[in-house]
Amino acid sequence: MMPPPPFRFSLTRNDFTLDPALDDTALAAARDAMALGRWSQARALLAKTGDDWDLRGHRLVVLGEVAANGWAQDWLLAEPDSVDAATLHAFASVLLAARGRGRPEPAREACLAAARLVPADPSPWLAMLILARYTGTDDERMRAFDQVRGRHREHHHAHHLMAACLAERQKGDGDDPFHEVYEFAEWAAGEAPPGSPLAVLPVVAHVERYRVLAEAGHEPHNPANSDQWTSWRAGHAHAAAFSWWLDWDGRDHPRLKVDLNFLAYAKFHEGRMAEAAGLFGSIGRNATRIPWSYPGRDPEKAFRAARTTAVGLGAAGA
Repeated sequence: MMPPPPFRFSLTRNDFTLDPALDDTALAAARDAMALGRWSQARALLAKTGDDWDLRGHRLVVLGEVAANGWAQDWLLAEPDSVDAATLHAFASVLLAARGRGRPEPAREACLAAARLVPADPSPWLAMLILARYTGTDDERMRAFDQVRGRHREHHHAHHLMAACLAERQKGDGDDPFHEVYEFAEWAAGEAPPGSPLAVLPVVAHVERYRVLAEAGHEPHNPANSDQWTSWRAGHAHAAAFSWWLDWDGRDHPRLKVDLNFLAYAKFHEGRMAEAAGLFGSIGRNATRIPWSYPGRDPEKAFRAARTTAVGLGAAGA
């Protein structure tokens, strides 16, 4: 097995960001322009994205956050036949409803309208899954997930969402090593082709289950005090995901940094500091709020503290 890649960053306060655009600079520029009411840049970006469904979903979610202030609707009014405008409007409506600032039913209708325009595109169903995640039933979540997976079997964001949903079922009074979220994650990772980023999904399942149990008071609020990271199942998941990362040869996946943050979170709390330090090096500036905010923590402080500790101890043990 190859050693972890070297980490190269300074330990200053401003050397990372929690920007959901991650390392997609074109997306960040289009998002910032749309926040000022200029949607032509977003139009051009989505047109160039094509049928890379993971990239398209990632860009629509990030653009939808700022489009929720009405810019997506303005674009749709200006170009009522635009598939991209209709789909972005669906995401904007969903994100408003998910935050309690809009009604679910119009958001659902917007998703269905977009889905009718682009039957092969899983993105409107990803929006529907996000809506069901916050306002729907288990059956609605599963139907939306099935619709996404039927169009793109490895859809990254959809699998992460389902892991979060399933982790919240059967909260109980403690952990169950055979909880359905673990079975789902291992099934999805096993169904994926060799080298798929879904190899990290079992780690995501463990992190999401920890969140649920900690919020219910069944796990320590400080993840460093939990034994969630050292069970036989967790150890196997962490090792497999870390091996996937070392062998990964497609480092342009739009949500790779999400996976690396989950894996660094798990490896750090597992106590594998050298491995965590290597992961922090590959994360670079692209920290993510999830999972560093789990459970109810300040993600910026949690990320910085974990990285500082991992780099210090990892270097000492190298």
